[in-house]
Amino acid sequence: VLAEGRNVSVNGAAVPEGRPYLHKGLGLTWPGDWVAVASSLGVRVAWDGHLAVTVTAEPELRGGTWGLCGTYTDDPADDFVRPDGDIAAFAAAFGNAWKVP
Repeated sequence: VLAEGRNVSVNGAAVPEGRPYLHKGLGLTWPGDWVAVASSLGVRVAWDGHLAVTVTAEPELRGGTWGLCGTYTDDPADDFVRPDGDIAAFAAAFGNAWKVP
């Protein structure tokens, strides 16, 4: 899924604004001014088209996630786990560790 402002495409095909999309476990909806993508894996990402993003994971994924959204354990001690498994001392170091080219 690629979103640039209110222009959204899935696998290169444009999805008209406001039109829901559902295909092979991927759903795209337009709640209010947001665009939301939900997968059958139990993860939902919503974006306001500007700066705000929310990520929601189903309870079944508790303890089974990692990355920028954390480990989903409710334990602050593992909030900044880097890709190498070490804990970053600062938020900036944590975020920088997850950068991709």
